[in-house]
Amino acid sequence: MTALFIVVAAIAILFIGYLTYGSWLAKQWGVDPTRPTPAKTMEDGVDYVAAKPYVLMGHHFSSIAGAGPINGPILASVFGWVPVFLWCVIGGIFFGGLQDFGSLFASIRNEGKSVGEIIKSTMGKRAQRLFIVFALLVLILVLASFVNVVAGTFMTLPDAGQSGFVTSPTGNQTTAMISVLFIVLAVLFGMMTNKYGMSTKTATAIGIAMIVLIVILGLNVGFAMSRTAWIIFIGIYIAVASLVPVWILLQPRDYLSSYLLYAMMVLAVLGIIGCAFTGRAEFEIPAFTGWSNASGTLFPALFITVACGACSGFHSLIATGTSSKQLDSEANAKPIGYGSMLIESALGVISLIAVGMVFAKYTGGEFGSPSVAFAAGIATMFNVEGTTVYNTIYALLTLAVSVFALTSLDSATRLSRFMFGELFLKEGEATWKDAAGIRKFLAHPLTGTLFMVIIGCVLGGLSLSQIWGLFGAANQLLAGIALLAVCAWLGEIGKNNKMFYIPMCFMLLATLTSLVMTISKKFTVIGTYAATHPDAETMAADPLWGHYFQLIFAAAMVILAVILVIEAIGTFKRQSARKAAANA
Repeated sequence: MTALFIVVAAIAILFIGYLTYGSWLAKQWGVDPTRPTPAKTMEDGVDYVAAKPYVLMGHHFSSIAGAGPINGPILASVFGWVPVFLWCVIGGIFFGGLQDFGSLFASIRNEGKSVGEIIKSTMGKRAQRLFIVFALLVLILVLASFVNVVAGTFMTLPDAGQSGFVTSPTGNQTTAMISVLFIVLAVLFGMMTNKYGMSTKTATAIGIAMIVLIVILGLNVGFAMSRTAWIIFIGIYIAVASLVPVWILLQPRDYLSSYLLYAMMVLAVLGIIGCAFTGRAEFEIPAFTGWSNASGTLFPALFITVACGACSGFHSLIATGTSSKQLDSEANAKPIGYGSMLIESALGVISLIAVGMVFAKYTGGEFGSPSVAFAAGIATMFNVEGTTVYNTIYALLTLAVSVFALTSLDSATRLSRFMFGELFLKEGEATWKDAAGIRKFLAHPLTGTLFMVIIGCVLGGLSLSQIWGLFGAANQLLAGIALLAVCAWLGEIGKNNKMFYIPMCFMLLATLTSLVMTISKKFTVIGTYAATHPDAETMAADPLWGHYFQLIFAAAMVILAVILVIEAIGTFKRQSARKAAANA
């Protein structure tokens, strides 16, 4: 019954938060349903395309979720279920939801522009460029991390010795086949609804039926390639996906994949209810295990590790990079911006429950990744390991997680394209076409796309464990800076921004503390490297340059963040002075 109590309490608190705090935010900021959005005033058929609310909800939710709200809470579960539960709920309502909603609202009031452009309007051009560089560093980590995850999920095991279509497929080959077919299905869905005028409801019914068919096909016929081949495929796919109009691939793919996510959550809740009354599986996580463990101390480790389940800087990039350009009405900013984050927090709590059903096995190292533990935990709620029911649920959940990772990849690549181009535009230049000379080449969408994709795929192909170590802190630091940016913008237009003060300061403090700790540890590792790596084998498994990479990357982020904070303090002082003069 503990698991059922946890999930019911989480859903109830999050729902109350949506109705009360979310509505209060909308009122404080002046959300106006009658005001035209950039998707309508600036429609271009490529990036600015008004989407139906439930279609955009699917895109936004799938893009911000990825595998984050599954991996994060499971990794943090070693601190006990109470800290993770509290941070998912409190963080979702007052930190993550605030950032996501605020970022989306600020963007639609600034022609659908990115966080960098919002910073430019309040803190100046230098601050904008610093932020773009910072965000591109984070996006490189996002691309590298998810390329590594997806390629690892798709690749055929080395001893399989085959490529192409295969019968009696392994789990990797099944997941790869279904994921590729899912891309084809998304293109067909986009063509049916946007090119040939089919109603979204009819197309959705056909799409869901097709999802069932491609799953059945994938379970019987898989597709096999090497890891390197999959990295090349992924690179080509995300490059194309970032350049084509959103209605062809991005909107329909994310919309259809959201149904997998919803179904996964419903399945998990049914399993939790069933276990509460049958006792088929027991929730094993202690309430609290202590202030420190192998993962680090509760502060800052918990707040970095849970990530997307409570607050994630990547969300602000999605909100201002793609979602704001597709929002058809300001009335939908609250459910899409704020509501999606709270649903993701609920998924984080569900992930906590899932690992709780197999916690002893998880801490014993039986599962290769949190995603596998998640699938095993939910499958355990329905039947014992090895049965047909268990195997089917396990396979479908593993597939769903990989689909979301690929979704985050193509959204991140499009965001990279936007920001890379912004870096080379001068005042008054709206697009790359307005630039001249080398800047026109650098600001071209294809240049930015290829630059980011190549770097992301190369780093992802190296499978560096150091990339994952940096991703969490960098992502959460981005959240602190996004909160800072929206806070400054609201102050500039005279709106209430006091609700940002505590979340903004807390996220900056937690993440900067984590990065400084990382820098300190890397200095120690580098200084003792020769003694701890006595032979070629240990050096190959843990290369020295990987530690230098992490050290330099972390140091660069700390420096950029501190400069941006100093710029923001100057902005807040100017705003305060203007306000005092006006009241005098």
